[in-house]
Amino acid sequence: MKINWSRLVAALAVSVSTFGVVNIPGQAVQLSDGTVAFTGAPRLEGASASQSAAYFWGSWYSFTITLPENAGEPLQKVAISQEDNVSYAHFDLRKTEAYEGTRRRSGRRLPIQDVTLDPNKRLITVLFDPPVSPGKTITIELYADRNPYAGGVYLYGVTAFPAGEKARGQFLGFGRIHIYDSYDTIFFRGPFRRWH
Repeated sequence: MKINWSRLVAALAVSVSTFGVVNIPGQAVQLSDGTVAFTGAPRLEGASASQSAAYFWGSWYSFTITLPENAGEPLQKVAISQEDNVSYAHFDLRKTEAYEGTRRRSGRRLPIQDVTLDPNKRLITVLFDPPVSPGKTITIELYADRNPYAGGVYLYGVTAFPAGEKARGQFLGFGRIHIYDSYDTIFFRGPFRRWH
C-alpha cells in the first residue's frame, strides 16, 4: 500500500488547526499548547477500606487502577480527593504504599517519590518515580489513623495524570467507601488486619 505523505501531512495540519490535537497511534495525545493526555483512559476498578467501623483507629483505604496497554503514556501521578461530608478520614501520608496488582493479589511494590496533601481541597497527591508503565493494574493504599466518626458512603474522586511537565488529568470517577456506625469500637485501638 502506497502512502500519500502530502495528504497525510495536510490531514494532520487540518486536525491540529481545527481541534488543537494530534493523535498518533501508539503515542500520547498532545494538544497544540504542549499538554499531554492519555490516549486510552485508565480505569478505577474499585475502592475499599480494611476496617469499616466508624471512628476505627487504623484502616487501609485501597484504590485500584488499571492503566491499559493503549494508554500512550505512563502514569506519573494520582490525585485522590475527599468529597464534602459530615466527617472525614484522617490519613497518615507517611504510611502511603503502592504496588502492582489488587488488594487481594498484590505484586511488587511501586516506588513513590512524594505524597502531599492540600488541606483546603482535601486533596492527596501520590507521585510515582519512575512512572508506572501502561498495561498494569496498581493499587494505592492510604493509611487512615482514624475513620470518619459517622457512618455513611464516603466518596473519593480519583484523577490520573500522565508523565510530562504539562499533563492533563483524566478523572476516573469516585471510589465509594462504606463506613458503618459501631459504638463498641469507638475507643478500640487494637490490631488491624491487612489483605497482604
